Amino acid sequence: MDLRRKRNFILLGHAQSGKTTLAESLLYFCKATTRKGCISDGTTVSDYSFDEIERKNSINLSLLFCDYQGSRIQIVDTPGYADFSGEVIAGMRAVDSAIIVVDASSGVEVGTEKAWAALEEAKLPCIIFINKADKEGVDINNILADLKSSLSKNCIIIESLEDPLLMEAIAESDDSLLEKYLTVLRLSVGEIKGGLARAVNKRKLFPVIVGSALNDKGIKDLLDGILQYLPSPLDRNPVVAVNPLKPDEQKEVALKEDAPFSAFVFKNIVDPYVGQLSLLRIFSGTLVSNTGFYNVTKKTKERIGQIHILQGKEQRNIETAACGDIVAIAKLKDTGASDSLSQDKEQFLFEPIVFPEASMAASVKPKSREDEARISDALHKLEVEDPTFKVAHDPQTKELIISGPGDLHLAIMVGRLKKRFNVSVELGTPKVSYKETVTKSVKVQGKFKRQSGGHGQYGDCWIEVLPLPRGKGLEFVDKIFGGAIPKNFIPSVEKGVRSAALEGAVAGYPIEDIRVTLVDGSYHEVDSSDMAFQIAGAMALRKAVLEAGPVLLEPIMDIEISIPEEFLGAISGDVNSRRGRIMGVEVKGKQQIVKAQVPLSEMFKYANDLRSITGGRGMYIMRFSHYEEVPQKIASPIIAHYQSTKKQEE
Repeated sequence: MDLRRKRNFILLGHAQSGKTTLAESLLYFCKATTRKGCISDGTTVSDYSFDEIERKNSINLSLLFCDYQGSRIQIVDTPGYADFSGEVIAGMRAVDSAIIVVDASSGVEVGTEKAWAALEEAKLPCIIFINKADKEGVDINNILADLKSSLSKNCIIIESLEDPLLMEAIAESDDSLLEKYLTVLRLSVGEIKGGLARAVNKRKLFPVIVGSALNDKGIKDLLDGILQYLPSPLDRNPVVAVNPLKPDEQKEVALKEDAPFSAFVFKNIVDPYVGQLSLLRIFSGTLVSNTGFYNVTKKTKERIGQIHILQGKEQRNIETAACGDIVAIAKLKDTGASDSLSQDKEQFLFEPIVFPEASMAASVKPKSREDEARISDALHKLEVEDPTFKVAHDPQTKELIISGPGDLHLAIMVGRLKKRFNVSVELGTPKVSYKETVTKSVKVQGKFKRQSGGHGQYGDCWIEVLPLPRGKGLEFVDKIFGGAIPKNFIPSVEKGVRSAALEGAVAGYPIEDIRVTLVDGSYHEVDSSDMAFQIAGAMALRKAVLEAGPVLLEPIMDIEISIPEEFLGAISGDVNSRRGRIMGVEVKGKQQIVKAQVPLSEMFKYANDLRSITGGRGMYIMRFSHYEEVPQKIASPIIAHYQSTKKQEE
């Protein structure tokens, strides 16, 4: 197919705006399907997974295609809920343009604003489709005014190519056309069409089309607009890659079928029947089934089998794919999401996808021994499929932690564990990785002496313990002189000290940021042993910590909260209520970026709380900063609970 007759776009918009229904209308109108699917009865092409059918909303991106007037149109349908924004981010790397779907009865919503911001960052052109326009009480002029004020004043309904306002807007987007327009006050139809397409591609104009996906209104106008206004793979904005042989050198990809092959893997799907499917966008050149390519990211050659074009869950075999195509390949050995593909003689390395950091975490506990045996493999497969889903083992708390963008996202993953892998788990709030330290210096003795027939046990050491700055860990210093403790037993004392430090003294958490100096001791020629001095060292450390003003330390997180200005006061108050400190506020576009430091223990449910405070308009990122002392009123119950539990166990 002629490259200029190809189009591909991503469907974006707020949840429930009608993206999936619009996709069904497009497929049905183009006769790609014989009947129009319905969300309520679970028969849509794109929402095919069990959890999408059950919840009646999109969770994963899906690929669709249809042919219209001799052109091939490929569609990436995406979810609208913020918890699944990773699907949107991945899908945007596969396309040349977008259609934003707006609910006519709701106007511009949070999801619309976020979709718009993502397109601005990616510099992707778009058409806006006002959906559900046949609802009673809808005023299109009000919706258009909302679009102009919230998104861009260059959102325009194209009713006629002879419209003077349209002609003027096109002329203003192109210097050569503007010169002619100012001279004769008119443009030809050909100049208007060409100028309009260029203006859309440069994001200087945004055509608005009105319709109703449910009742198939405006579908032909939208399809015509897709062909007339949105760019082909040849006309899209330039694609730039890094030359892996010269990392400081960038090179532009030649967007042609007869150019060297280059492609980018934007997502993995784990199919229950064929295994892993790798979804890739071809930027240049041609790929033939049963051949191979070079994985530039992994520096390996990869053999491929059949190439597929996807219609939802249906995989249709094709022999050849070329520039502009979005295809799937099964069972690749070493290739994963964000990998760059090319020929080994002409290599292109594309920028990897940057996904949002996880903002919600939960501890996971298998319900049975059988679940425990299967959980690692199941979680790994979910992690491969969804890069926003993270799995980690906390070595201190001994907990298995899963994390993701929100509580709905984690609920979906737990459902998939049960349905797809037959693994049942219990979720909990993760334990905080507290630490223990001291606030003053002490000198103590640790003496272990035991006699029980034959050889006894004897170890005796004196240590000095003093506090160190945060982040210094535990330092052990040997200052024994005169042979008070034989050299071969000094490592035993250190081993006992470090072992006791891991177990804690007041609340069962690791002891850090201290210097332990071994200053004196004694030994017995017969009864002293490695084990005796280990026990003596451990006894000395526990005793020292209890006498040296022990305190708990808690992890403090750096957070950056992005919000509209009207929520600044509410967010500042909320941060303060979480024992947080505002470190500064910056302006970025229309957003206020609040930088703060907050204890981790106060942040486990923050994603939900932020969404509630801002009506879904707030986002945040969080990373570890440092440890600080826990206030006494918070530390006391933690210590008391540990001591009580310890007594019961004894």
